[in-house]
Amino acid sequence: MKFNDYDSVFFLGIGGIGMSALARWFKWKGLRVAGYDRTPTPLTHELIEEGMELHFDDKVEFIPGYISKHRTLVIFTPAIPKDHAEYNYLKDQGFTIMKRSEVLGLISRDYETIAVAGTHGKTTTSSLIAHILKSAGKDMVGFLGGITANYDSNLVMHGEVGKNTVVVAEADEFDRSFLRLFPDVAVVTSADPDHLDIYGDHETMLTAFRDFVKQIDQDGLLIIHHSIASLAKAQPGLAHKTYGLDEGDFHAENLSARNGFFSFTLIGFEKKIENIQLGVPGFHNAENAIAAAVAAQSVGISDEAIRNALGSFKGVKRRFEFVYNHQGRIFIDDYAHHPAEISAFLKSLRAMYEGKKLTVIFQPHLYTRTRDFADGFARSLSIADELILMDIYPARELPIPGVTSDMIMKDVTSAVKVRCGKKDLLSRVEALDIEVLATVGAGDIDTFVRPIKEMLVRKYEK
Repeated sequence: MKFNDYDSVFFLGIGGIGMSALARWFKWKGLRVAGYDRTPTPLTHELIEEGMELHFDDKVEFIPGYISKHRTLVIFTPAIPKDHAEYNYLKDQGFTIMKRSEVLGLISRDYETIAVAGTHGKTTTSSLIAHILKSAGKDMVGFLGGITANYDSNLVMHGEVGKNTVVVAEADEFDRSFLRLFPDVAVVTSADPDHLDIYGDHETMLTAFRDFVKQIDQDGLLIIHHSIASLAKAQPGLAHKTYGLDEGDFHAENLSARNGFFSFTLIGFEKKIENIQLGVPGFHNAENAIAAAVAAQSVGISDEAIRNALGSFKGVKRRFEFVYNHQGRIFIDDYAHHPAEISAFLKSLRAMYEGKKLTVIFQPHLYTRTRDFADGFARSLSIADELILMDIYPARELPIPGVTSDMIMKDVTSAVKVRCGKKDLLSRVEALDIEVLATVGAGDIDTFVRPIKEMLVRKYEK
């Protein structure tokens, strides 16, 4: 298919972070863009401000009149339920309907592509790569799974889009979406068990990662975390490099931290890249930066440009995002929703604020993930001194009998642990003496970030 055959695009689930990046791309390409989403958000408001036509009720009559079977491409997210009225209408009418991953695969096939896969670290690593390329003046387009603080967007572009353009894309393992991509360079950050509602077990998920590795161009490059280097065997003869914080072909030396912000020397290139000052905190982000540096160097970015860009990177919203900092009282928001992510995040907070009381508000995401990893969640959340545990955010799932946040709660060993619903959350937090506070989760916990910040300002800045 050719996108030139269409003059408009209609999105079902346009407010999703990956979907909205595609919407912005098609708007930039000059097509009319419209779409549905379940609820208005700051991001959907931005899309409207950018000239897109959105609605929030699943009613066929709200589909704009210019949406036509022969001139409109329909893109949907797997989060759209099977009984969705607009989806079924468009399907029955014979519209061309594609998943986001299919469209991203078609876009990227015409350009040199760097794809970032992994159960965690995708968004920050791909955002780092996009920032390095853009900062270095490379023609590029980045389709990202988060809003970069540097550009306040999930679509990052530089230069003319043509034969020399490099596409940076997240390769999402959910629903095997990453098997739509055939990258020239790929980063695989991690392959911890996740999405077992899709895969059934960890080994089946690993098989999907091996299939992804097989899709890398045979003359391309795989950049893979040293702990999962065996996945590289999936494509014998493919060039691959390993990385890690202190292990792998590429790693850090002379690592030091001041308030959690790292400086280090990057080992692995022909010459060491010394005195890298990373612009975002966290042990895991130092690893992400190493992977991003290797990917950027593989498409011709200089060592000096890499060093400068790593220092100027401001991070991604909801990834270790500093919300409040006043007289030693800290509030940070993070998207972590897997036990390994939570552990890495909270251990970094411990290192940054040694001796301070750590209060964590966590909202579990998905009934299946809570069921499958309850023990892991309990262990990682026990790093906190105080835990406020919210109800499960269901997202696309229906409740599962017997699966509640109590499955996590019973094994948490924090000195203070409480269960709390949304209506009582603000009053519960206000009653605490906050030193370091973190909101954690991938659901709608982000809607509490601003109210919590406003409460902290009232309480501590009288």
